[in-house]
Amino acid sequence: MAWLGRIVVALALIWASAAIAQPAAEPKETLFTNVRLFDGRSDRLSAPTNVLVRGNVIAAIGPAVAAAPGATIIEGGGRTLMPGLIDAHAHVMLAGLSEVALLSTEIGFVNLAAARTAETMLMRGFTSVRDLGGPVFGLKRAIDMGLATGPRIWPSGAMLSQTSGHGDFRLPGEVPAEPGALAYADRLGVTAIADGVPLVQQRVREQLRAGASQIKLMAGGGVSSQFDPLDVTQYSPDELRAAVEAAADWGTYVAVHAYTPRAIRRAVEAGVKSIDHGQLVDDATAKLMAERGVWWSLQPFLDDEDANPKTGAQRLKQLAVANGTDMAYRLARKYRIRTAWGTDTLHSPQGLLRMNHKLTKLTRWYSAAEVLRMATGDNGELLALSGERSPYGRVGVIAEGALADLLLVDGDPIADIRLIEDPERNFRIIMKDGQIVKTSL
Repeated sequence: MAWLGRIVVALALIWASAAIAQPAAEPKETLFTNVRLFDGRSDRLSAPTNVLVRGNVIAAIGPAVAAAPGATIIEGGGRTLMPGLIDAHAHVMLAGLSEVALLSTEIGFVNLAAARTAETMLMRGFTSVRDLGGPVFGLKRAIDMGLATGPRIWPSGAMLSQTSGHGDFRLPGEVPAEPGALAYADRLGVTAIADGVPLVQQRVREQLRAGASQIKLMAGGGVSSQFDPLDVTQYSPDELRAAVEAAADWGTYVAVHAYTPRAIRRAVEAGVKSIDHGQLVDDATAKLMAERGVWWSLQPFLDDEDANPKTGAQRLKQLAVANGTDMAYRLARKYRIRTAWGTDTLHSPQGLLRMNHKLTKLTRWYSAAEVLRMATGDNGELLALSGERSPYGRVGVIAEGALADLLLVDGDPIADIRLIEDPERNFRIIMKDGQIVKTSL
């Protein structure tokens, strides 16, 4: 069979030579002219300038910047050019379907519904999301290959939960389970029930093997789950450290769902880098988060039009969280904790249409510029915590070398942040990865 090997090598050399002989095509250029920049870091717009996109990267910025012949020229007319929005707590696979529908239908339908969800997010100006739980790996791959339309996805895969934890969605008749049996949510890849250090390590490594950019773990009770009270602390210190160490071995980090001081403190002391929610935190625990440099991914959960009201015991948990939201933001400001923003939309097609409103709601605690920074530059820094596990480059800013995820806004969103509540009218261009996915100029 040696002759076969020689033929393969010869063909490979021929193909390589042909590839070398053909000059690479010049990357496509797009030039935005006469735009004022919100760059994801500043508190005011720039003077009118130009921005050159070459391929999928921002190549140059300045009033004298020009493009090569044949480039696409977009006359900004003094409009605002800003980075694409980032949702730091999304559930792309779980947002558009009710919990009953999700747990009672085949995965093919779930994937099709999620593809529509992803497109909705992108058309609302969200060019990147940190997905904190759900079987999203296939959809992410389809989006990256151009088979579906949607934002960049930093996936977590299945949410790790202890038995009786926030991710244990089994019905009473399904407990106790047969040894080694997986619940339906586990088989779908929504959750992964794991008890004890060895199984926690295994489940973390499985998500990393599948392509997780960070790990999501349930460290305390939640509102949407039926069988765990809000006040309970979940996972032992050893289990938490096992998850943190397994993620760190892959150069990434653990984010946890937690509300109470006890759950948050235990997670922080175990080395967790991102606390998601945390509305019931106390002063001492917030101070600890600041001292350890932990990110706080907060959502403006209030008892308002976005609450999706629950009933019974879940309603009481929901109200407890809503009542703690104002103090949580005040403590985040008091201790200058690195704060991210996300929607955490679950089982609510209507909630998807409110994504932009959930962002502007932050003006209750922050200036418009601070809100916009949180949803762009700050959230981009949080995404970068994934290190080598990050599937993409730098996002959230308009800077040379950053990825070209851009919004051309009709007006000044710092002067009037409500402009972003109507993306259909006010986002005149949405660009993702250097490609214009929407234009109404």
